[in-house]
Amino acid sequence: MTSVAGARLGLVFWEQDGAAHAAVTGPETRTGTAPVPEGAVLTGIDLAVGTTLRMAPTADLLDGGVTLPDTSRRTFRLDGARWQTPGPDDAEALVERLVRAGVLDREPLVADVLRGHRPAFSQRTVERRFRAATGLTRGAVRQIERARTAALLLAAGAQAADVAAELEYFDEPHLARALRTYVGRTARQLHEGAGGAIALDVAQRRTS
Repeated sequence: MTSVAGARLGLVFWEQDGAAHAAVTGPETRTGTAPVPEGAVLTGIDLAVGTTLRMAPTADLLDGGVTLPDTSRRTFRLDGARWQTPGPDDAEALVERLVRAGVLDREPLVADVLRGHRPAFSQRTVERRFRAATGLTRGAVRQIERARTAALLLAAGAQAADVAAELEYFDEPHLARALRTYVGRTARQLHEGAGGAIALDVAQRRTS
């Protein structure tokens, strides 16, 4: 399916041909094509922007990830310990356990910056801490998040001109270029639900 750029770490669990697998996925800076194993059943967890993983710097996971070893249907191994493999209904409980154990952490400065606050640090310090937590610059995160929001609005039926104005794109060609770079779809394709499978929950937007 078409993968979509994203600024978040993720955890993915899937079963195929009777075998269980797990992986950590890193932030993605561009759209691309992601393989989907035939007959696989997947559960994915998107972590908040600025979440970090103790076992590896986020920058090392950029545009990639790590397959986790020794995974079974019931458990998986992460950061030297075994954890219960989650289903869709207990993903949040797993994240809470990982946070309590120190496996996951979150850089609060990232959320403050994305909300428009100005932390009491030098710009160089802010940029260094932001990039250490996300693997990306502030500008890159904003561009990726804005393109994803635009895609959801378009999939929900909004017109391209209105989306460009609402999200403060310079004009529609700039919006189109962002969609091509980060989403891999045109505004028309998003309107029509065309182009095949895409790693963006557009159906949720339509029914909400």
